[in-house]
This record gives sequence, C-alpha cells and structure tokens, in this order.
Amino acid sequence: MKKILKTEGANGLLLVSPTFIYAFLLLAVPIAAVVTFSFWTQNYLDLDTTFTLDNYRAAAQEPIYRVLLFRSLKISAIVTLATVILAFPIAYYISFFVPANRKALWIFLITVPFWTSYLLRIFLWKVILGYNGVLNSGLKGLGLIDEPLTFILYNMNAVVITLAHAWAPFAILPIYVVLEKIDRSLLEASYDLGESRLITFMRVTLPLALPGILAAAVIVFIPTIGDYVTPKLVGGPSGLMISNMIQLQFLKANNAPLGATLAILAMLAVVVTLALLWIFGKLLTWFNRNYFGILR
Repeated sequence: MKKILKTEGANGLLLVSPTFIYAFLLLAVPIAAVVTFSFWTQNYLDLDTTFTLDNYRAAAQEPIYRVLLFRSLKISAIVTLATVILAFPIAYYISFFVPANRKALWIFLITVPFWTSYLLRIFLWKVILGYNGVLNSGLKGLGLIDEPLTFILYNMNAVVITLAHAWAPFAILPIYVVLEKIDRSLLEASYDLGESRLITFMRVTLPLALPGILAAAVIVFIPTIGDYVTPKLVGGPSGLMISNMIQLQFLKANNAPLGATLAILAMLAVVVTLALLWIFGKLLTWFNRNYFGILR
C-alpha cells in the first residue's frame, strides 16, 4: 500500500483530488439537483417527488417556452457574432501594431469597464438609448431625425447592444492571446513568397487565430443565453429571454420543477449549439487546408 501511495500517479491524483472535490460539489451536485427537480412536480408549497415527465410535456406544448428559447438562442448568436467581429480588429491592432512596452497599458484599459457595476452599465445604456436619451437627443440636435428612435430600447435590439458591450473584453482577450502566439516568421515567409498582406492574413493569420475566435465565441455565447438582468431592464416584453421565465418559475410562480426543466432544456440547447460550432470550426479548418493550402 505504501509503495502505491509513493508512485507518481498516486501523488498526481492526491494533488488533483481537492480540486476535483471542489468542482464536483459546486458544479456536478447542483446540476444533478436541477435534473432531479425537473422530474418532480410542485403545487405552490407542496412538492411531489413522484417521477413524471409532465414538466417536459408542458415545456414542449406551450408555445411561449419555445418562443423564449429560440429568441434566447437568436440573441446570444447575434451578440456573439457582433462581439467577435468588433473584438478581432482591436485584438489584432494591439498584437501587431502597438509597441511591446504599451501592450500592457492597452490590456489594462480594456479591463477598465469591469471596475464599474454590471447593473450600473445597464442603467447607463438605458440613459443612452432612452426616448429622450443621449443618442436621440444628439441626433435630434444634429437635425438627423425629427422623432426619437423607438427601436433601440425595450426590445431585442437594446439587449443585443448592451450585452455586446458588456462581453466585448471577454472576446478581445482570448483572441489577443492567440494572435500573440503566432510566429511572425510565418508572416515574413509569406511576404517573401510574394503574397500580399490580405492573402497572408487570410491564409496564415486568420487560420492560426481560429482557436481564439472559437474560444471567444464560447465565452460570450454561454453566459449571454443565461442572462436575465439585461433583458429585464432594457429588453421590454419583446426582449425577454428564457432565463427570465426560469427566474419567474423559481421565484414568483413557486414552480421550481418547471423552472428546472426549462433550465435543462436551455443547457441542452447550448450544448447542441456549441457542438455545431465545433463541427463548423473543424470543417472550416479542413476546407482551408485542402483548398487553400494553409499550414499543411
């Protein structure tokens, strides 16, 4: 027994076990509890622990749940796409054009929004996008509009704008890290072979940055689909998401099993979407290597 405990594998397992137990208690146990609740029923304060699929039937039959789930996926997808598109040029500029002694300052400035409360940033966007807010007042002052724009607040557009701003730093940082790891000699070799900057970017830089882009997409997509504060404050009736319905079931409707069911369905939707994103990334890498000769 002592010989086994002295082995390298046993020592590694001993070092990892506290982290594993911590992760198990904080992640696996709550998820198991949510899954278990989804097969129960509740009538106000009376919880029936009899196994049933009624909650899943209700979630499948009620149109409102499907509408909210697909709207959540749509909003999260748009936010992810917009955030990555906006984040990539910033990360690219910092990595390739900012002097090495100033890169830390730029990264520091990117993290400045985290110094303020998330709720405060949402309320500031209400001030900016409001009927008489900064944006509408400025456009009216410039004579560009006669009436305030009503499509930028209390709808899906406001949710997308607010979430894209909130999660932009989370997209910039992973892309920047991957761009920093690119061997600059590969770019020089491409230039020496007569390729233009655009072709070099498409054939060398972009494929090598793809892991960071996918990581940024995952980091943004997962939290945004579960955000219920932003839709509540700036979304209005047409901007509510599935997370708002989950909160309603747990805290106001006293129907925790149905709320757990909706949470499980939202998690499954995220898993399926991420699986499709992973397949897309693999197909894109294969296509680049086979049809453009990138990094064979």
